[in-house]
Amino acid sequence: MLKGKHIILGITGSIAAYKSAVLCRLLVSAGAEVKVVMTPLAKQFITPLTMATLSKNPILVDFFNPENGEWNSHVSLGEWADCYLIAPATANTMAKMASGVADNLLLTTYLSARCKVAIAPAMDLDMYRHASTQRNMTQLRADGVHIIEPQSGELASGLVGKGRMAEPQDIVREVEAMFDEKKKSLQGKHFLVTAGATIEPIDPVRFISNHSSGKMGYAVAEALAQRGAKVSLVSGRTALGVPVGVERIDVLSAEQMYEACCRLWAEVDGAIMCAAVADYTPAVVADQKIKKGEDDMSIALKRTHDIAATLGENKGSRLLVGFAMETENEMANAESKLQRKNMDFIVLNSLRQEGAGFRGDTNVVSLIDSESRVDLPLMSKREVADRIVDKMESVLVEKN
Repeated sequence: MLKGKHIILGITGSIAAYKSAVLCRLLVSAGAEVKVVMTPLAKQFITPLTMATLSKNPILVDFFNPENGEWNSHVSLGEWADCYLIAPATANTMAKMASGVADNLLLTTYLSARCKVAIAPAMDLDMYRHASTQRNMTQLRADGVHIIEPQSGELASGLVGKGRMAEPQDIVREVEAMFDEKKKSLQGKHFLVTAGATIEPIDPVRFISNHSSGKMGYAVAEALAQRGAKVSLVSGRTALGVPVGVERIDVLSAEQMYEACCRLWAEVDGAIMCAAVADYTPAVVADQKIKKGEDDMSIALKRTHDIAATLGENKGSRLLVGFAMETENEMANAESKLQRKNMDFIVLNSLRQEGAGFRGDTNVVSLIDSESRVDLPLMSKREVADRIVDKMESVLVEKN
């Protein structure tokens, strides 16, 4: 997607500038030609020599070279670029961009750019949520700037919250999506995605769960977001980061996931049920840790709500996609689930297929609807997600 593209990488004075080195390397590895523009303060966080080595181009900081008077033309830079990416973008730089201030080469280049512009904000959580910063971001969006949302986590200040610059690989995917016409195909649509494993408590220490890592569901959420959809990701426990542009709702138990999905169902255009939800939960949860005794112990279990079936009963014109993880009678079980839960299509996983299943980065699936079955070869879960979203788009066209 980025092969042969001209990208200006702008770096401002933020501790997150260390990520710009990895970002530059990824852009170059993807086939882009990269020129780096730094603010004077950015040099305090990462050296021009590092960025020149990685970009294979001289670094631009000042309007002209004081040693020989050579002019660094912001106009020429703006004409050369296919994309101007500022990462990290500080609150100060965003405020100047929103107001049209041009007091350094990075900003004058922004005002001269005729290309796509994207920024990856990075700052402390209080600075990010301040009314002035939010107002400036609103103005930049209105000006056509694509904002790559920061992530939540531990910040340089030691506080925890939203403000961390998105990870380099996520930024590259956002830039790729800007050049991908598929990005626009789901704009205006809102989807619910479930992912990960639920946890059913036995006592304050122990619980019942499963091996799901959440990777497949997170890949689907990311694929939808990259095509312009609004995505609400209801996630069980996982170690995965939130995909760029996705809203995550964290839950633990099957009951919490059920309540979150029912709450969102009226708002969305469809749901993709990727989560590994417990079918049973302890009938009684002990208040204190259950101590080991001399005899065997039995735990009474009760059924949990069937989330997909509940949504299917009230589907209307909405899209409903399910997953089936099977170890035997795969097709019969998947087709039964498809019909019983009123799904538009179902994604069948067989644990007997090498490379499929939990935790791994690859999958082997079949896409099954009431009239057809498509068997996909072994591929990455991100590639599988794209094929699932392709199928969703074709079903949406049929529904309309």
